[in-house]
Parts: sequence; C-alpha cells; structure tokens
Amino acid sequence: MQETLKKWMKVFEQVIITTLMLVLAVMVLLGTVMLVTLLVRGLGTRLGLITDADALQAVMQRGFGAVLVVLLGLELLETIRQYDAEHHVRVEVVFFVGLIALGRHVIQIDYAHAATGELLGIGAVILALSLGYFLVRRGSRNGDGAGGKDA
Repeated sequence: MQETLKKWMKVFEQVIITTLMLVLAVMVLLGTVMLVTLLVRGLGTRLGLITDADALQAVMQRGFGAVLVVLLGLELLETIRQYDAEHHVRVEVVFFVGLIALGRHVIQIDYAHAATGELLGIGAVILALSLGYFLVRRGSRNGDGAGGKDA
C-alpha cells in the first residue's frame, strides 16, 4: 500500500512539474514574440513621438521592464527544471528571481510621484534580498550546503 502511494505521488509530481514547465515555456515564448512584435510596431508609429529625454526614458523603462518580465519567466522555468532534477528548491535561485522582479519594478517607478515610504520599503526589500542571496552563496562556498549542490 505504501509503495503504491509513493509511486502515484511520484507520477503526480512529475505530471505537475511537466505541466508547469510547458505552461511557463509557452508564456515565455508568447511574451518574447509579443515583445518583438510591439517593438517592431512601435518603431514605425511611436519613434517620431520621442522628442526629448523624458519621452525616451519612458519608452526605455517600459522596454526594459518587458525584457525583465521575459527573463523572470526564464528564471522560473529554470527553478522548476532544477527542482525536477534535484528534488529541492535552490534558495539562491529564489532570491535571484525576487531581485529580478524587484528590479523590474524599480525600473518602472515614477520617482517624481513615488511616496517616500514606498521608496524606503523597496530599498529595504532590495537590501534584504541582496543580503540573503549573499549569505546563501557564501554559505554554499563554505560547504554547509545551504545554497544547493552546485551553488
């Protein structure tokens, strides 16, 4: 009975992992295609609307944010792939994905209108994620295994 349950749980886990990987792969592919499509369309229609540095900055911020969303999808796909191979979540990858997501948000902030508390909070989260990433990486180099097998 116990062996049958373990076998079914392993099959269930593999089906879920495969499904998540397929869903993420489709999302990353669609996101990339849409990013390229929007870029090509925008070149013809909006290029003439960029008349000063502020307009250029707004366009670049949106573009960089879109690229980071696709990169975030790739990192999540890598996290699931590594979980499938190693059967544990690598903590430094989770910190890295959090930093990418927060970096995307930071790029898109309108600093002229952002509240001080919001900026301080974002700074604190960046500091916490960076420190956590650093400590996990340092711990894995010292051999305590906190960062995963090949961190």
